[in-house]
Amino acid sequence: MSSVIRICCLVTAMLCTLGPALATPSAPGAVVYFIGLKDGDTVKSPLVVRFGLSGMGIAPAGVENQPNTGHHHLLINAKLEDDELKQPIPMDENHLHYGKGQTEAVLNLPAGTYTLQLVLGDWTHVPHDPPVLSDRITIKVE
Repeated sequence: MSSVIRICCLVTAMLCTLGPALATPSAPGAVVYFIGLKDGDTVKSPLVVRFGLSGMGIAPAGVENQPNTGHHHLLINAKLEDDELKQPIPMDENHLHYGKGQTEAVLNLPAGTYTLQLVLGDWTHVPHDPPVLSDRITIKVE
């Protein structure tokens, strides 16, 4: 029984060591950003949000072995903590996935104040290493 426990411990240690090495690397200098929308803007709904990307390319989710590519995720009133940057981005009303390679979205937001941030995810929806994140902006919807 002790040899089984030793093997399990060894395998666990190996996986923990390999985990960060398996993260999809981002291209040096890659930047994701909003096009035509900036911090402090007041907008009307529906709102067309355009996604910009420099230094990498767009590929749909599930397309493996395409170096320096990813797809957009839009965070609305949400922020990914450091530990969340190493796992798939959640999929809910605050974490929108554009896994078909879309570069814009139409948002129907009620009046109010919102924070928006773009995150580039790899083919498995995990942020790259290092993560490619836009600045978090605040907008007001009238």
